[in-house]
Amino acid sequence: MRRDAGISAYEAALARAGFTAVAGADEAGRGACAGPLVVAACVLPPGSRGRIEGLTDSKLLTAATRERLYEQVVRRAVSYAVVIVPAAEIDAYGLHVANLAGMRRAIGQLNPASNYALTDGFPVQGLGVPSTAVWKGDATVGCIAAASILAKVTRDAILTEMHDQWPEYEFAKHKGYITATHTAALERHGPCPQHRRRYVNVRRALGLEPGAGLEAELEAELDGEQAAVVDNGADPGALDPTGAPR
Repeated sequence: MRRDAGISAYEAALARAGFTAVAGADEAGRGACAGPLVVAACVLPPGSRGRIEGLTDSKLLTAATRERLYEQVVRRAVSYAVVIVPAAEIDAYGLHVANLAGMRRAIGQLNPASNYALTDGFPVQGLGVPSTAVWKGDATVGCIAAASILAKVTRDAILTEMHDQWPEYEFAKHKGYITATHTAALERHGPCPQHRRRYVNVRRALGLEPGAGLEAELEAELDGEQAAVVDNGADPGALDPTGAPR
């Protein structure tokens, strides 16, 4: 795909190949140690209606711009779905396994359904349609960028509500990510029910030893990178599209 082809180039190329309903899927909250993972999928309409000016990776946008683009995506989308993966599910199955299950659930809930899927960063098996993983797709593919915005705005609203319930952690400011303020609150108050027990800083606040792989995972988050896969022996196919164990 040519770099100068624009953010709708993937969808246009797939449409020429006969795939007229291309879903993009992305998540928000992968690097946080508190709150849910939110996964979204979105199919944008073909032509000019599907080209929303300013679409890009939600992390690169201001909150006000994300809110404005969110309204446009919801209004223009052929279909979209948002899936909430709670902290307890992340703890039970591991971050990457829960992420894959969320992607399958989001794609599976689209109505009308897609006939092709583009996922951000890593491949996802079991989607029920052909798919391609796109590196940095949230900044280069329109439908993935739209899904990124849906996920981020939804998750930010959830964390703001969490702030109202647990104001001592200031979730509305850092949205569950690791900051000096968040770390200090964890040390002072201990974790709340929305903290992910698989993360080393949360386990430390509980007085527990870190489990295998958790140090590496936290280091990746602190570096601002995508979370490392936590290998807890679970098969990514061990969750069905509803997120329940098979």
